[in-house]
Amino acid sequence: MVFYKVTVSTVAAVSATTFNNVFIKLVGTDGESERKWLIGFKGASAFVSGAVSTFTVSCPVSIGKLVLIELDKQRLPLFPEDSWFPAKVEVKSPEGDTYNFPIYRWITDSEVHRFREGTALRVFEDKHHLGRYSREQELKQREEDYRWDVYVEGIPHNIKAENPLSLPCEVRFSFTKTTEFAFTAATGLSELQLKGLDDCKENWTDIDAINRVFCCKRTAISDYVQEHWNEDAFFGYQFLNGVNPMLIRRCSALPDNFPVTDDMVFLHGQCSLEDEMKKGNIFLCDYKRLDGVKANTINGKKQYLMAPLVLLHKTPDDELMPIAIQLKQTPAEDNPIFFPTDSEYDWLTAKIFVRSADFSEHQLNVHLLRTHLLAEVFAVSLLRNIPMVHPLYKLFIPHTRYTLQINFLARLLLISKDGVFTQFAASGGEGMITILKRSLSSMTYSSLCMPDDIAERGLECVPNFYYKDDGLRLWDIIHRFVQGVLSYYYKTDAEVQQDSELQKWILDIFEQGFLSNADTGIPQSFTTVAELIQFVTMAIFTSSAQHAAVNSGQFDYGGWMPNTPISLQRPPPTTKGTTSEATMLQTFPAVNTTVQGMATMWLLSRQSSDFVPLGHYPEDHFNEEIPCKLVKDFQGELKVLSEAIKVRNKSLEVPYTYMDPTEVENSVAI
Repeated sequence: MVFYKVTVSTVAAVSATTFNNVFIKLVGTDGESERKWLIGFKGASAFVSGAVSTFTVSCPVSIGKLVLIELDKQRLPLFPEDSWFPAKVEVKSPEGDTYNFPIYRWITDSEVHRFREGTALRVFEDKHHLGRYSREQELKQREEDYRWDVYVEGIPHNIKAENPLSLPCEVRFSFTKTTEFAFTAATGLSELQLKGLDDCKENWTDIDAINRVFCCKRTAISDYVQEHWNEDAFFGYQFLNGVNPMLIRRCSALPDNFPVTDDMVFLHGQCSLEDEMKKGNIFLCDYKRLDGVKANTINGKKQYLMAPLVLLHKTPDDELMPIAIQLKQTPAEDNPIFFPTDSEYDWLTAKIFVRSADFSEHQLNVHLLRTHLLAEVFAVSLLRNIPMVHPLYKLFIPHTRYTLQINFLARLLLISKDGVFTQFAASGGEGMITILKRSLSSMTYSSLCMPDDIAERGLECVPNFYYKDDGLRLWDIIHRFVQGVLSYYYKTDAEVQQDSELQKWILDIFEQGFLSNADTGIPQSFTTVAELIQFVTMAIFTSSAQHAAVNSGQFDYGGWMPNTPISLQRPPPTTKGTTSEATMLQTFPAVNTTVQGMATMWLLSRQSSDFVPLGHYPEDHFNEEIPCKLVKDFQGELKVLSEAIKVRNKSLEVPYTYMDPTEVENSVAI
């Protein structure tokens, strides 16, 4: 008779406990154990939240190298079926070997569940017939659990779900996250002391009235925004370090539809546009994706959404200053180009229309599409095509946490027919779908890879561009980590090519996420290890650092409404000299639109108390020594970067914290 020491750990989470009877069977290369009831001196408390319990399983002879375990739980008579969330099972064999079986799955029924030993195995090296069978069965079940659905034609596909409870248990919010999110969503208006204003359809009567509402909930940066929102230098700064650093690009030739001349922007001929462009000092922001988009109707009133062109100049003291704004794409007499030399309210009104356009470009393209919807595609494709024992699953699964539920809630609460965005944003409703479709059809793979994107936009040498500085360092750290892990498992390009699960994953992403558009440059298959490393780096960066950069500052920069109006109620001026403070106030969104926008940005900027920062892995999916060491090295590099960012921020008037690794969540979870 030989004995196996079995240690079962239950996740320390609310409701992870089971009082059902738990059974195990060990399966090895030379045989299997009997199905054993795990009962010990702890009795019913063996599988409570956070418990670690040890048992003995005996076999007449050794069953060889362990391949998998089978777990099931059976309810006691008169007791209800409950849900159990085991973390892992460790088995010590009579030969002295230790086998780890990562689980991290809810077991909610009385069926038998198979879990593989934790050493990563690619499909072509999975030789044991029971191992291969369990692999096939796992993916067959996952294809049932994670089905694709089409929310709207022309945008990335999403998971099919009727409600949050119809999502598979392991991808749902924790109890903590559910409670906090629901509380913040339900009490947002009260917490901001805006209750009662959500029904007020009146216009703002003065800036002080907006201030009285805004002062209820503030951050250090939102205070700065309120003080400086109308200044040109801060307007320019936000294109680099605000929530949308993705539009600005170096301008080497003016677009034909933006007829700016030297004497318009450089008084007394002190410099020329051509010379400044050659020096790399001229930048362009072009909102052409918004051209012709049908603006929403809010409170029964038609709203206005422009597609501006903005020209910026880097001054000798490294400030980025706006020098010309055209609010519509087609030059015309009734579409004047505005300049800082115009009257105060002409110029300020032009900037307000740009900031409102930026809200729509940011929320729909930069934030929703390029982080949330892509992260969902990466996650669903992973869960449909890659089994738990695969190295890619172990590497990528932490970066999918909560993504499927947060996106379901976004579709339900924000962009649905009755959603906040649909009701209160200028680009809500029909306009939203137009912008999303245009954004996806024009998206490129290189624009999702930060080093390529920065180079393509000509921004490598722009000073005071903290999104670029921190983001490129983060990209490099993530890339080194991914390269280390994947190069450990894939020694040759041929191994990548013959991994059918990997190839199904990327093809699924290409078809369901990018709608089979080869013009995007997204790979349809992987032919080299380098291609695989690049794509996985991009997917992790998108799901963590990029999302943090475009999400976390929403209340900071949008809480003070004049800086980021989510809609505008009057058309832009068609001739100069017709604006005033009164017309500006009439142009701003109504009171209820303003407070709904504030409450939503407050919700979307709130960090959950069970936030997991980038590089932290509460679940042990890797067993092997080298990947485990690479995880520690990754965490060490992130810590060094975080400290460097904190030191730099001490000397900044406006600290840039959004890509500090301690502030970056591991996944799209809010």
